[in-house]
Amino acid sequence: MNRFFRHIPTLALACCMAAALPVQAQSFKAGFVNTDRILREASSAKTAQAKLEQEFSKRDKELSDLGNSLKNASDKFEREAPTMAESQRLARQRQLADQDRDFQRKRLEFQEDLNARKKEELDRIIEKANRVVKQMAESENYDVILQEAVYVNPKHDITDRVIKAMDAGGGK
Repeated sequence: MNRFFRHIPTLALACCMAAALPVQAQSFKAGFVNTDRILREASSAKTAQAKLEQEFSKRDKELSDLGNSLKNASDKFEREAPTMAESQRLARQRQLADQDRDFQRKRLEFQEDLNARKKEELDRIIEKANRVVKQMAESENYDVILQEAVYVNPKHDITDRVIKAMDAGGGK
């Protein structure tokens, strides 16, 4: 009997917590933000994409032209190789190999530069979106706002509101 009375405070505490749980669950407010949609649909994301295209279009065209020129030179070599002298053919092969290495190096540099600039722009947009989400969470008393989920009930998706707030200049 003595053992039973010793557990009464623990039992009472458990009952109080169980009774309070439904009240606490009713006040829990959750939201969800689809980051991919923000990066596709927010005006700042579209502006960043246009800025990157403008910034890299000249180099992209130069690379494309260089690639076409290299292909044409290679095709011409293939046609003319059977009639060339051995020394001339070897010299042209080395020249084409050097041009191809140069082209591959330039293409790699271009891709690295483009990726670095994309990352900078995406980081800036995500930082702005996170500021907007935090402001929204604080002002509307959200307990949690998630960015990744397997399933989200559409009533918890606040992505449209975040995009509108970002487009309106929120999160600066």
